[in-house]
Amino acid sequence: MDIELSFIWAGLIAFSVLVYVVLDGFDLGIGILFPTTKPGQDRDVMMNSIAPVWDGNETWLVLGGGGLFAVFPLAYAIVLPALYAPITAMLLALIFRGVAFEYRWRTQRWKAVWDVAFAGGSFVAAFAQGIALGALVQGIHVEGRAYAGGWWDWLTPFSIMTGVAVVVGYALLGSTWLIMKTEGDLQERMRRYSWYLAPATLTFIVLVSIATPMLNAEYFRRWFDGPTALFSFLIPLLVAATTYLLFTGLRDRRDAQPFLASITLFVLCFAGIGVSFYPHIIPPTVTIVAAAAPDESLWFLLVGALLLIPMILGYTAYAYWVFRGKVDPEEGYH
Repeated sequence: MDIELSFIWAGLIAFSVLVYVVLDGFDLGIGILFPTTKPGQDRDVMMNSIAPVWDGNETWLVLGGGGLFAVFPLAYAIVLPALYAPITAMLLALIFRGVAFEYRWRTQRWKAVWDVAFAGGSFVAAFAQGIALGALVQGIHVEGRAYAGGWWDWLTPFSIMTGVAVVVGYALLGSTWLIMKTEGDLQERMRRYSWYLAPATLTFIVLVSIATPMLNAEYFRRWFDGPTALFSFLIPLLVAATTYLLFTGLRDRRDAQPFLASITLFVLCFAGIGVSFYPHIIPPTVTIVAAAAPDESLWFLLVGALLLIPMILGYTAYAYWVFRGKVDPEEGYH
């Protein structure tokens, strides 16, 4: 029963992180694209496209981080010291970005400053998330039940590559979101950007996919040996099919298809990471079962999660349904 509960919770936390990456990814991507547009109406429309949903998107980050602390305290105690710098940078960037959302509308004199805070916060948050992901994938040095690495272990060529990859991928999500939510010149500009961002994102997917099995012999075994080797053939096929949908959506000037295809690419990449990690929560040594809290705590928290997660999904879906149309530069959504 311990194993069943710990894996259920691992699935719930993985789901929370995936939803956060997908939902907050496109609004971070809009901030990354902010400097590519001139101050004025286009930037206002870009922010208005995510204004009703951006803070709700970050609920999933809180749920994932809080769940890790409560359910896998050993993993939390190891990951935090190992990734203090990128996690702190991410949180500070998200704070600056959130403040910019509120204050750029209330001033003209300082509006350019808040534009920089919004764009800079978005870039730093995305880059820090990619750095943290890369550092986790490459492995954390653990001795006994504690982090035993150095202060700069998180900073490597691989983690820098994953940091840049996440920035580029989020920019693709942002550009395809704006294709879906805007019209006119801004939509056309984002369509052009997507033609460059899509190949760049796919290039990074290939590079990271090639590098990851080389980091650890266990990764290589999971991808190319045993029953999980099936995924090393299935996931690339699905990525190829999704890539076709992405480019045909751009070519045929469809509004929603490029965004949905971009989201699917992120889901498939997340599945690939899951194949590499399983059954570890902190590769290469700490397993999901070893990091889990006592069985009584898992049961108690699971009851709350089964009530809370459907509520969050419900109000998130309702918010996106209410604001499902295009953004009008003069009147907002229609």
